[in-house]
Amino acid sequence: MAKKSMVLRNELRKETVMKYRQRRLELKTASVDIHRSEEERLQATQALQRLPRNASPVRVRNRCYLTGRTRGYYRKFGLGRNKLREMMMRGEVPGVVKASW
Repeated sequence: MAKKSMVLRNELRKETVMKYRQRRLELKTASVDIHRSEEERLQATQALQRLPRNASPVRVRNRCYLTGRTRGYYRKFGLGRNKLREMMMRGEVPGVVKASW
C-alpha cells in the first residue's frame, strides 16, 4: 500500500492538470506557430513557463486504483500486478482466463 500522502499529492496534480489544460494547449500552440511573430512566440513560451510545474501532464504518475502502487501498473485495467492477479484468480476481471494447455 502506497503512502496516502503520495496518493493525495498525485490526485492534486491531476486536478491541476485539468485546471490548466486549456491554457497550456493555447500557449503551446502559440509558442510553435510559425505564422506568429518571434516576439509573440517568445511571450507565449514565457507564459507557459510561468504556469505551475504540476500543470504539466507528464508529472502525473500512473497508480493502482486499489493500492496506489506505481510499479507493475497495467494501464488497460488500472491496477497493479498484484491486485490484477488476485482479481483474475477470483474471476472478477471480465474476458481474462487462466491459461492452460
